[in-house]
Amino acid sequence: MNGGEIVASVLAAQRTPFLFTLCGGHISPILVASKQRGIRVVDTRHEATAVFAADAVARLTGHPGVAAVTAGPGLTNTITAVKNALMAQSPVILIGGAAPTALQGRGALQDIDQAALMRPHVKWMQRVRRVRDLGPTLEEAFRIAQEGVPGPVFVECPVDLLYDEATIRKWYGADRGGKGLGDRAVKTYLRWHVNRMFAGAQGFTPGPVIRAAPPQPDAQQVAALSRRLAQAQRPIILIGSQALLDPAGAGELAAAVANLGAPVYLSGMARGLLGRDHPLQMRHKRREALKEADFVLLAGVPCDFRLDYGNHIRRSAFYAAINRSKEDLNKNRKPNLGIQGDPARGLRALADLAGPGERWTAWVASLSERDEQRNREIETQAHEPSRAVNPIQLCRLIDERIGPNSILIGDGGDIVATAAYIVQPPGPLRWLDPGAFGTLGVGAGFALGAKLVHPEAEVWVIFGDGSVGYSLSEFDTFVRHGAPVLAVVGNDASWSQIAREQVEMLGDAVGTELAHSDYDRVAAGFGAAGFRTDDPELAPEALDAARAAANSGAPALVNAILGKTDFRKGSISM
Repeated sequence: MNGGEIVASVLAAQRTPFLFTLCGGHISPILVASKQRGIRVVDTRHEATAVFAADAVARLTGHPGVAAVTAGPGLTNTITAVKNALMAQSPVILIGGAAPTALQGRGALQDIDQAALMRPHVKWMQRVRRVRDLGPTLEEAFRIAQEGVPGPVFVECPVDLLYDEATIRKWYGADRGGKGLGDRAVKTYLRWHVNRMFAGAQGFTPGPVIRAAPPQPDAQQVAALSRRLAQAQRPIILIGSQALLDPAGAGELAAAVANLGAPVYLSGMARGLLGRDHPLQMRHKRREALKEADFVLLAGVPCDFRLDYGNHIRRSAFYAAINRSKEDLNKNRKPNLGIQGDPARGLRALADLAGPGERWTAWVASLSERDEQRNREIETQAHEPSRAVNPIQLCRLIDERIGPNSILIGDGGDIVATAAYIVQPPGPLRWLDPGAFGTLGVGAGFALGAKLVHPEAEVWVIFGDGSVGYSLSEFDTFVRHGAPVLAVVGNDASWSQIAREQVEMLGDAVGTELAHSDYDRVAAGFGAAGFRTDDPELAPEALDAARAAANSGAPALVNAILGKTDFRKGSISM
């Protein structure tokens, strides 16, 4: 096997279903060998999309998603997506090509110090220098990406490790002319270099599938947590993405949370955990609830800006946390009881000890009434007159069309934050958003990964008109690879989440103004189905036509021209 085949053999042994990429000469042997081994090679129009797609595969399956990109600018294009995966604690394997080993630092094509570039943004990285190390290094990458706190890893594979030995000897000048002392010295060095590079390269056999066991919470600490929960009068449980790192256990986790009987707020990948309209799931006025609670448990949620760095939890409340990450466990505010371990297993163990909880009926009812009051306010705002489509009403129309097999992806600012109040995922692992990094541009990659993992699902992407600019060229990818996703663009001709505060505070909209561009025509130009609506009465018809197109196999985009709203006034976060 050449080096590309060794890499592909590891991917196949690890049961990698998809390899996301944008082609480049530094990685061609990996792509060809992967295809020959039955791995579906999915090429995108931007390297960031390839990593976002691998990230989505990891989130939805619990197993590492894999992307391969070429050297230099191919790798630099991935930085935002890799950092997003790191902050989202998503196990992603990034394979990067590199200049030939003997030519690095000498001005070779696309040669940069890739290790210095990637090291701050990944959980682990390794530069491979010998062919014999390709397989073991990649297997180590699969292990490290999954264990403890998952995250992205990077393996650099120089191009001269990926081709067969005869070809590389020719590249390195076996036929080099010149008989002078200097020429003979260079030829001697290059022969030594190639000999060293290929020594021991034969006979590699990939090992078995690597799966890392989640870190178990301490049983005594969970018992102490159970005792404190039993004393609570007004408990609140917040569950975040980290609790869904094991998708196979989502059903058991949901049953455990329901059995506990305490009111729950869900965020990130945990959205939809209890299904739609579960009586314990609260969706509004979280800050007020936390201020009233006498017991707060964060399960896979750090005290970052989303909780005002811990200030949303009152000081007199008993504050507990379960988190795989020691850093996140103690971030900004040290809990009264911090349990380092997998939050899903911690919640399941807690439910086993606590038993069915029905002692907080009045507390749950008061929070539910507050939720219903907010829902009535939203209902009123949805029917306020608008020159175009009311964004609140647009989100309600989407919510009415969500079925049990729908997957929702949010990529935007104002419209996605509005949708988070209104559009309810039908179940666990049915909502994907970028996470704490707040990254725009995830939509196409997440949608591509989701549709490939769940081809039977109706994959919705809610775009802002700012964020869709990152993803439009990927409608070509959707068409070429048969991924009929359904996109809705909330088009208010503005970066509204920024403009709303900027104009009020600074009196100038500079840099925030867009146009009511014809995104539907752009999508149609790539072979997708495009629809435009600026009439509130015709918006349902446009959504239904797009759904019909997607269900018939064509990617579809609805360009919804929105009216202005102050629904989220004062919501900017830092």
